[in-house]
Amino acid sequence: MTNLGNASMSNNIILLVGRVLLSFMFIMSGLQKFGGIEGTAGYITSVGLPAGTALAWLAAIFETLVGLAILVGFQTKAAALLLAAFAAFTAFAFHYAPADQMQMINFMKNLTIAGGLLVLFVAGPGALSVDARRGGAAYA
Repeated sequence: MTNLGNASMSNNIILLVGRVLLSFMFIMSGLQKFGGIEGTAGYITSVGLPAGTALAWLAAIFETLVGLAILVGFQTKAAALLLAAFAAFTAFAFHYAPADQMQMINFMKNLTIAGGLLVLFVAGPGALSVDARRGGAAYA
């Protein structure tokens, strides 16, 4: 394997590790919501959003499925863009509270995660992904 090949494989491994790390929070958060949908619904309505229960179910399903898509590298660019928008929306809708240091840390974390997902959107999932196996344009 040439140096270019080694660099390419290293980049693909790093992209895989990045996808695993980015997806973990969404998958776990989605699964946890299934176990406590009432609490999630209450939190949603507490910030003034309507239909808390419906949104809680949608969030649980969305986070789990789109998180899994990032994990395995399926439709990665679309999934990354969707999760970036979700992370940015939830940052502002649920965590923007300048007087509350913990909420502001969560706000900044969400925006940081959105940034990482935008980088994944541009970079693509790498060769160690379903997208690459399927030969999709989203792989590149």
